[in-house]
Amino acid sequence: MFFAWLPWLLALVGWGVAWRAYWRPIEAQVLLKPPSVEENPFSSPFILAELLPAPVVLLDPSGKIRHANREAHAQFGDSLGAVIRHPAAQSVLVAIKPEQSVTTTLELDVPVRRVVQASFRCWSSEFGGTHQWGEGVLCVLDDRSEAEAVDRMRADFIAYASHELRTPLASLSGFIETLQGPAADDPAAQQQFLAIMAAQAARMQRLIERLLYLSRVQRLEHLRPQEMVSVLDVMDRVLEESAVIMRNAEAELDLLPVEEDCFFQGDEDQLVQVLLNLIENAVKYGGDGVRIRVGAHLEIKGGVEFCVSDNGPGVDEMHVPRLTERFYRVERQKRAPQSGTGLGLAIVKHIVDRHGGRLRLKSGEGQGMTCCIWLPLAA
Repeated sequence: MFFAWLPWLLALVGWGVAWRAYWRPIEAQVLLKPPSVEENPFSSPFILAELLPAPVVLLDPSGKIRHANREAHAQFGDSLGAVIRHPAAQSVLVAIKPEQSVTTTLELDVPVRRVVQASFRCWSSEFGGTHQWGEGVLCVLDDRSEAEAVDRMRADFIAYASHELRTPLASLSGFIETLQGPAADDPAAQQQFLAIMAAQAARMQRLIERLLYLSRVQRLEHLRPQEMVSVLDVMDRVLEESAVIMRNAEAELDLLPVEEDCFFQGDEDQLVQVLLNLIENAVKYGGDGVRIRVGAHLEIKGGVEFCVSDNGPGVDEMHVPRLTERFYRVERQKRAPQSGTGLGLAIVKHIVDRHGGRLRLKSGEGQGMTCCIWLPLAA
């Protein structure tokens, strides 16, 4: 009886082997095939862009921004459009081909200098699936501003320090030789020379401190502050910390009362340093008996404006545009009782730029100096 069923049994086994051999490749293809848009909830380009930890911008073939993820908005904010409109980026968008990747470096100088590495990749219409995205370009941004600023500051520091430190070092070397030689047995000359040497050493110390502070400010210049700052808090700290500057100064300081407090995004320490730098300049170059006024004015074109003014001799209008340059000093100011480093207003300008603000200087011969800093209010 068993042998009667044997042919049927062999036929069934053969049919099973053939069936498995036929369906295995198809099964493998199904397993290897990527899920459809309906099966994969992460296939939307919007969602994929938001999941990436880097600034990502999705563009249409013409270069128009269709979507930018949170990282892109956080790092670039209102400057994002300027990055994509950069001539180097536009030249890539015009020439890029399907499935091609291109990386280029973008250098922007407004509102502050930024160096951005942009990587572009073209995608085909198949990527969009049923979302009807069609063709487009994926742009990944890498902000290299801080690294570039560090390299630039290192070179600038060497150049500026070697130039500005040469004079006091030469002076110190000369006095040391004199003290070791002709003035070795002259106590009166020794005391005179030591006082000059101490002043020159203090000048070098101030210069190095200012250079280091300027380097720190430049390193963070492309990063907008995120903390909320109170106008009243800034003015209270200026009143407290300016006491050191005014202690031995033949000057009068008036801090105008703030009628109403308001808040804005900023770095409180840097803003206090800005106002202290301006007060110190007024004391240094205003002469004996100078009167300095410090005030804050609210709701000035959607922002707050801090002003420091004095009734000192001022400077000629021709010098005003160059006062924020590093180491720029008016000839008359170089002979002031307290010689400056020429870095104070340069530091002020970089801090104001970091806050997205504007610096306005106004002066004239015999008209004193007015320095106003406008900063945007928080939304």
